[in-house]
Amino acid sequence: MANIHFQGKPLHTSGDLPAVGEIAPDFELVNQQMETIRLSTFVGKRKILSIVPSLDTPICAASSRKFNQKASHLVNTVVFVISADLPFAQCRFCETEDLSDIIALSCFRSGFADDYGVKLVDGPLAGLTARAVLVVDEHDKVIYHELVAELSEEPNYDSLLAALSQAHH
Repeated sequence: MANIHFQGKPLHTSGDLPAVGEIAPDFELVNQQMETIRLSTFVGKRKILSIVPSLDTPICAASSRKFNQKASHLVNTVVFVISADLPFAQCRFCETEDLSDIIALSCFRSGFADDYGVKLVDGPLAGLTARAVLVVDEHDKVIYHELVAELSEEPNYDSLLAALSQAHH
């Protein structure tokens, strides 16, 4: 269980993020076409997992825009934005924001939040996910992770991109 904050008030997660050096747990999430997507589908590619509480919040929307912008410049890398939002809402958000370089995935019918230790277990957003980012290499090994300490803040993009760049060399 990790301790984070939302607007200064303490929150707790269901567990801990997969550790750097571990193999990321496979998952079954749902894309905008209601298809099941697995992490293992993307073996051979680097993956950024941007986990957010809901695309309907300003910080989640802003980080999704930034990841979409950065994704278009990354080689052999896919960027997932994962939330508990329904695929219909994710589709509407991506169309409205013209986000075509990220893959929005819903964890609404999976154990993803528990498997990755990001399910909020208390506070007003209990049941949603904490804000976290993982970078997973071509062989599904975690090479970077960040559980954002304050839910209302964006992740550290520079550290994430530096880890991705170092892994590429």
